[in-house]
Amino acid sequence: MARISLDPPRTLPYRVAERHARRRYAGIVPDPGKAMAHNWRVLLTHLLQEAGVARWNRLDPTLKALAITASAVRINCSWCVDFGYWEHTHAGIDPAKLRAVPTWRTSDLFGPLERSVMEFSEAATADPVEVTDEMVHELCAELGEPAMVELAAVVALENQRSRFNRALGLTSQGFGDHCAVPETGTAVDTEVDTE
Repeated sequence: MARISLDPPRTLPYRVAERHARRRYAGIVPDPGKAMAHNWRVLLTHLLQEAGVARWNRLDPTLKALAITASAVRINCSWCVDFGYWEHTHAGIDPAKLRAVPTWRTSDLFGPLERSVMEFSEAATADPVEVTDEMVHELCAELGEPAMVELAAVVALENQRSRFNRALGLTSQGFGDHCAVPETGTAVDTEVDTE
């Protein structure tokens, strides 16, 4: 259960953000936005940041989705896993890979580069950070420095998102229920243990 009211003041910035969210997210207003709306400056800064991040394009979209998901799984943010699955599948990312992220070490769905990206994501999410020089050098050699910087930045951003959600008790909102998985025609179970 959320630790903060999800019924924020109906300020003009919130009403504009709410209208946009309903159009973009299948009629759902994301709970993090409702929580942030208690401080419109936080909400506005978040929206501007996310708009800027949406234009980043140096890192392959599948690698980016795997990195974000691996970070959310490591933090155990069910809201982020649920929403991320919805967002990434709508962007054309393979839903089977997204579902397999929690077991990426034993799954045969991932190639060496994808595994390296998820290993980096988990290491960068650990507290304290467990990233090694070798990880960064190997990924820079594979991705190039611009994509490596973007990878580090999206993992850091997902840490911010996931930790905000966990701190305020925001859990899965059912976005995965709106994701028909092409192979089976059913919704994915994106719930992560929040205890």
